[in-house]
Amino acid sequence: MKKIIITGGSGFIGSNLIQLLLKKKYKVINIDKSAYSANPYNVKEFKKNKNYFFFKLDINQRTKIIKIIKKYKPLGIINLAAETHVDRSIDSAEKFIKTNIGGVYNLLEIFRKLKKITKNKMKLLQISTDEVYGDIPENKLASENNNYKPSSPYSASKASADQLIKAYGRTYDIKTLIANPCNNYGPNQFPEKFIPKMIFNLLNNKPLPVYGKGKNTREWIYVKDSCEAILKVFEKGKIGENYNIGSGIKLKNIDIIKKIFKIAKKNKIKIGKKTKIIYVKDRPGHDFRYALNSNKIRKKLKWKNKTSSNKGLENTFIWYKNNFGYFKKISKKNITTRLGLKL
Repeated sequence: MKKIIITGGSGFIGSNLIQLLLKKKYKVINIDKSAYSANPYNVKEFKKNKNYFFFKLDINQRTKIIKIIKKYKPLGIINLAAETHVDRSIDSAEKFIKTNIGGVYNLLEIFRKLKKITKNKMKLLQISTDEVYGDIPENKLASENNNYKPSSPYSASKASADQLIKAYGRTYDIKTLIANPCNNYGPNQFPEKFIPKMIFNLLNNKPLPVYGKGKNTREWIYVKDSCEAILKVFEKGKIGENYNIGSGIKLKNIDIIKKIFKIAKKNKIKIGKKTKIIYVKDRPGHDFRYALNSNKIRKKLKWKNKTSSNKGLENTFIWYKNNFGYFKKISKKNITTRLGLKL
């Protein structure tokens, strides 16, 4: 049976990826330090699966991770362990530097030190972000050849990690790959992020705070489609290269909210008097537009996204509605953002 390590597997994308991998008959080893956004609720369904193994570890714990690799002899590691919330990085960047840069450095050193033992057959797939490309002008798309122009401490930490990976791959002949997905949304996402935040506030009769005038544009992909792409890159991607994962679906923040309102009405959800859009002061260094050229993964790896924004958002809305009680409980303790959001 094929074995693979997922770091950060209890988080949003990680838990959805594990679900896919188990369906594909992989044996999955989840390494996660279980920080605030890593949720045991996301992986509870896997606990009884004989092909799922969990280790509560920080990716900076080198010795213990080496032992796990020696024991399981995986095909590789897909690294999803990261601090990801831009607002938190603006308030304090230290954790982002430690995990997103230091943690990746540690994984690279593990690969370098185990190169002879593994016969250099292991792959490291780093899950990066489209934010490393910075603000993309209207009618332009960021390709894999674009220079990195990060705007926040978060995107700078991811860009730094990508550069380390490229350098280690070249210098030490380590098998590395990088995937740069656009904005993911769907089940299991921690509700400080934009889409679940809007859904939660609507369900909880709270205002919907939006930066600026709500015209910032993002490319959105349903997490199930994104996980299919990630697996495709791991299995078929060319070593040493990076792949943009984009849907081609670009929407303004305000348009996302309008779609959520329509979905709520369609599902006969009563919208409270307090549930209205409020515009708040924009955050520092806020990129206006992200947009990817994902022709490479489409043409060379024969991948395509399947889920429309309407279908994906409705799936997401219904999932959060059905799990509202649990997430409301954890959110009271863990959500603090520059928007002052408290559910």
